[in-house]
Formats: sequence, structure tokens, C-alpha cells
Amino acid sequence: MAQKGVQLDRESFSCSICLDLLKDPVTVSCGHSFCMGCIQTYWDKEDEKKIYSCPQCRQTFTPRPVLMKNTMLAVLVEELKKSGLQAAPGDPSDAGPEDVVCDFCSGRKLKAVKSCLQCLVSYCQIHLQPHFESPSFKKHKLVEPSKKLQENICSRHDEVMKLFCRTDQQSICHLCPVDQHKGHDTVSAAAERSEWQKDLEESRENIQQRIQDREEDVKLLQQEVEAINGSADKAVKHSQEIFSQLIRVLEKRRSDVEQQVRSQQEREVSRVKELQEKLEQEITELKRKDADLLKLSLTEDHNQFLHSYPSLSGPGQPADSSRINIRPLRYFEEVTAAVSELRDKLQDLLTETWTNVSQAVTDVDVLLSEPEPEPKTRAGFLRYSQRITLDPNTAHRELLLSDGNRRATGTGQPQSYPKHPDRFTDYRQVLSRESLTGRCYWEVELRGKDVDVAVAYKSISRAGNSEDCLFGFSDKSWRLERYKDRYKFRHNKVHTRVSGPLSPRVGVYLDHRAGILSFYSVSETMTLLHRVQTTFTEPLHAGLFLFWCNGDSAEFIEVK
Repeated sequence: MAQKGVQLDRESFSCSICLDLLKDPVTVSCGHSFCMGCIQTYWDKEDEKKIYSCPQCRQTFTPRPVLMKNTMLAVLVEELKKSGLQAAPGDPSDAGPEDVVCDFCSGRKLKAVKSCLQCLVSYCQIHLQPHFESPSFKKHKLVEPSKKLQENICSRHDEVMKLFCRTDQQSICHLCPVDQHKGHDTVSAAAERSEWQKDLEESRENIQQRIQDREEDVKLLQQEVEAINGSADKAVKHSQEIFSQLIRVLEKRRSDVEQQVRSQQEREVSRVKELQEKLEQEITELKRKDADLLKLSLTEDHNQFLHSYPSLSGPGQPADSSRINIRPLRYFEEVTAAVSELRDKLQDLLTETWTNVSQAVTDVDVLLSEPEPEPKTRAGFLRYSQRITLDPNTAHRELLLSDGNRRATGTGQPQSYPKHPDRFTDYRQVLSRESLTGRCYWEVELRGKDVDVAVAYKSISRAGNSEDCLFGFSDKSWRLERYKDRYKFRHNKVHTRVSGPLSPRVGVYLDHRAGILSFYSVSETMTLLHRVQTTFTEPLHAGLFLFWCNGDSAEFIEVK
């Protein structure tokens, strides 16, 4: 608080022209005080007018006042100087390099707080006061401090430019229409500003709308990021579970093979060892008999030899003198070969199916690239031709499917279709078996007066007579109606009249990713009947609607 009081004292004894402490202070008759040099310089500029004014209150004097030094103020200022109350360094009101400088400050420059469009001068807070206090300044236009005030001066006439030349699209002063801009369309700058202000407001509205749209796009993209991350995490988790299951299956099979091999190994080894023991016993017995025969052969007693030999030799040959029959040495090599074959088949299967897995990953593409242009000729459309067949499980019972399920005919006789949850129960409608994504084109031959072409999501309602089941009456289907001599397009209960040449054949073009669905009248030429630009959230299915059961039909043509 003490510092604030000192600051007020210093300002009380400062010159309102140079803003420093008074030097040789003088006081004019209106009561305001200035430095002798500052007020003399200020009045020197008014010598031509012979009217002199106070820089602070704008009171005028005639003739030029004779100034005398105010000795009391001079003493007080000297006392203030001795007490160290000089200008505070780094005062926030001082003008910096980037600030607009007060044009009135002659000593220490303060930054301007306002600029006057009439005076074409910028003022600090102190020098601005007369604009608030003197009635002569009431009509002056004050704006934020500007360094471009001199741009409001006409370089030709040195006058303030208050007019605008619409012919040359530039600001001019009131003298310009007399010579350089004579005969031009001129208005006041304020009037032209008013017109441009309207454009500015429209531009701002457009920009604000774009900002709002972009902010919504940013939110949408953030949602897509979250959806991508969630979907990727889910896919990775499921893939890990599936591969873990495959690993467990392989581990189980590996264990089974090992167990079977070991069991067979044990059985075969047991058989071989059993035979081995039997043979070893036979060898022992044969060796013993051979020893007895050797001993008998060495006896010299002929009677003893003849008595003993028959019992040692026995009748005939030994019971089993055949050799052991061993298979070629393969053992379990066939098992190894079988497992190797299984490995090769699994590798082939993985190689074959891995392409599908990899393609499914790379097909993930959230952001739409610039859509390819729609074809201009029938030949161009035929590049995307799609073979369409009808799904009997969706056909109403009074629709007869024929020609390889490509034609639907309205009959009064219920067909013997089995009960199915996908079947339309109350409207003579049918959907295609094929799920349509990407870019597709197909053509339908219409025979009858009230046969319609449609596309719909598989999730469209089927049972009952609710309008949600009827093509074109919900947000899940789009329908081109042909009745007698006119076309009509219908979606989500909103119908639109469509003009175009009647033709028994209608072409349908779909760019699912770009959200484009177009219907064409096909004859010798192709005429666009109606185009939809939207966002498809599910795969589409082609559809047919037949109002009558009098033999009217529609057929998907195989175009090439």
C-alpha cells in the first residue's frame, strides 16, 4: 500500500505531455501544469491557428499565454526527487517493442490503450482522458490500439478516407470522386462495411458449421478408434483361444500317438522276449542232450551204448527245427511317415486358408477413400455384373420361383414351401440368396404393371403385416416402384416421384463402401432414374415385390 501511495504522488507531479516529473513547471490558467519546454513545444505547433489549447482539458486561449515558472511546484518536485520517487523501472504501462506507442507522450513513452479514427492518433490512458471529458470529442470513434492508422489517410489528398469506390474496390477520401474516381460508384465506408459485414457473418456461419461438422467428425473418428481397438482386441483374444484349442488338439493327438506307440512297443517287446526265453530254454535242453550224446559216443561198452542210445536220440527229429521268421526292419517307421503326412497336409491346409485369414485382416478399412466414379456406359456397368439367385426360404408362399430361382411369379396358389423364420408371411416379397457388398450391378426384367425392384438388409422384419416388413417402409430397405406409366422411389416411408423412360428392364448399381445405390432404365441406352447417397451399415440383398398374383413376374437376367 505504501508503494501505491508513492506512485500516486509521483503521478500527481508528472507532466501529462512527457509523463516525467515536472521540469521547470508552469501552470496555465485552466489549472493544469506542464514542463515549460513541453508546453512551449506543443503550442509552437498551434502558432498557425493562433488558437492555443490545454493538452489535458482542451480549453483554448487567445492570444498565446505568457508562462511563468511555478516556484512552489518546482520546490515540491525537487523534494520528491530527493526522496527518490523517480519513475519506476519496468512500469507495466511503459510501451514495449510490440506495443502501439502513445503519439502524445514526448518523454517516457507509454503504450496506447486506444486509437482515434478521427484524430488518427493513439493515446495512453492519461492522454485519452480529454476524449471522455470534452464534448468536442464525443463523436470521435475510439478503437483498439492500431499501428495502421496512417493507412486511413489518402496518399493523394492527405485526407481521411471515409468513402469506398465499388468500381475500383478501394477506400477513398471525399476529394477522390472529383478527379481520379470521377463517375465511379461510391458509397460511404460504413455502408460498404455493412454489406461486407453480411458476407462476413455468412462466412462465419459457414466456418462455425464446418467447425461443428469437423468436431462431430473428430468424435466419430474417436469412436472409430475405440471400435477398431475393441474389435482388434476381440479378434486377437478369439484367435488366441482358437489357436490354443488347435494346440490342445495337436497336443492331445501327439499324446495319443505316443501312448499308442509305447503300448504297441510294450506288446511287441513282450512277445519277442517270451519267444526269446523259449528259445533259450530249447538251446539249454539241446546242449544238455548234445553232451549226453557226446558222452555216450565215447563209451567202449557196446552193450551199454545200444541200451542207452535209443532213449537219448528219441524217435525221429526234434519237434520244431524251423527258424524264426523276422519281418523287414521297419518297426515304427510307418508311424513317422503317417505323422509326417499329417504335418504336410496341415501345412497345406494352413497355407491355403491363411490367405483368407490374411485377406480378412487387410480388408479392414474404416476410412473411405475417394470413391471410384460411377460407370458411364452399360459396358462399364457390366464389369461389375453380379449373378443373382432368389432364396426360397424368404419367398412369400404365393410366389413361384423358377428358372434356377432367378424368376419370381405371382400366383394365387400357395407353394409348398417349408416353414422358415426368414419367410415373408404377408407381402409378396423375396430376397436374394447372395449377400451384396463392394461394387455390384444386376438387371431385372419386369413383366407386369406393378412389379418393384428393391434392396434390403437381411435384418428386415419378415413376419406379420407391419409396414416394417414392406420394402421401402423402413430404414432397412430401398425400393423403386413401377406402376402403370410412372416410377416412384420409396425409403423409410418417404416416397419421391421419379421421371424417366419406361422400360421392361431396370439396372441396379451398388457401391456399398461409397454408399451409392442407383437405378437405371435400360434399353438401347441407360438412363439414370434415381440415385441414393447414404451409409450402408450391413450387407444388402436384392429383392422383388409383386403386388398382384395374376401372373406378373420379375427375373434376374444373367448379363455378360
